[in-house]
Amino acid sequence: MSPRVTIVTVAREAGVSTSTVSQVMRGSGRISLKTREKVLEAAKRINYQRDHHAAALRSKQFREIGLLINQISNPFNAAVVAGVSNLLETQGYLVFVLDTRDEEDRQRRYIDTLMGGARGGLLWVPTMDTSDDVIEQVQARNLPTVTFLRRLPKGQFDHVGIENEAGTFEATEYLIKLGHRHIAFLGGEEAVDVRMQRVSGFANAMSRHGLDPTMVYPCQETKTEAANKLPRLLTQHPTITAIICSGDMVAMGATLWLSRMGKIVGKDVSVIGFDGTEEAALWTPPLSTLTVNAFYLGEQLAQTLLDRIANPDMPLKSIRLSAQLDIRKTTGPVRE
Repeated sequence: MSPRVTIVTVAREAGVSTSTVSQVMRGSGRISLKTREKVLEAAKRINYQRDHHAAALRSKQFREIGLLINQISNPFNAAVVAGVSNLLETQGYLVFVLDTRDEEDRQRRYIDTLMGGARGGLLWVPTMDTSDDVIEQVQARNLPTVTFLRRLPKGQFDHVGIENEAGTFEATEYLIKLGHRHIAFLGGEEAVDVRMQRVSGFANAMSRHGLDPTMVYPCQETKTEAANKLPRLLTQHPTITAIICSGDMVAMGATLWLSRMGKIVGKDVSVIGFDGTEEAALWTPPLSTLTVNAFYLGEQLAQTLLDRIANPDMPLKSIRLSAQLDIRKTTGPVRE
């Protein structure tokens, strides 16, 4: 194995002191242009690579951000990651994305790894069953942290979320105005606060008009799971004429099954999603949905973390983005 090339090796090759090499690599000190060029040429000649991790430890300026998310395969989450990376990379940060798959044990392992390294901050979608000791571990490290999508009941962190309740309230009101009276909510895991907020908006709108708000079914956020759950829902409640879904993936799975059963989506049964993924607009038929700009949400998330890094003592921030109801072809007046 070849010996490791260090600044000592560079200094020897260039015929200067190690402190001179160190200043050249940091871009500091009063080093002449001639000497600076000589050091850089020597470093290139012997293939010297600066150890950025060690440099961060010395300067206390850590440039790596950990991002813990659930289901990176979901197009909405992928767009959030793109927004985060787009902004943070312009500020010289590297983003490490880890998918917890909503498993607490996996999250614990990832947190242990991130806490053990030199990280500049943490962006975090907590799992449903995040334990108090994991929250305390992050707090004890005093690492700049922003939670998003799911807010922790404990833990003093900045947060970026969505106006979930207002969104589903608006969507339910829209369907009621179209004449629908038997409306169901499909999707999401029961204990998740995001789902609870969306169900609350649905239930409040139904109750406001004296309609039954109890047709609520949990479902994993996948097309396959939605297609598997929908037959039971419609068997138990055959009068349903409209469905509000917790996410676009669930809505797409629902429309696939309805079409397969010979139903005309948007006429026999109306369907509304939530997220506003690019795929929703290209779906057949194009999906009505509550649209949140996921890329912009990612940028807001990154900016909130940058603000916390720059001003560690500032008051806690809580940002909520609104969801816009985009009407396409999967909704229409109730069919008599």
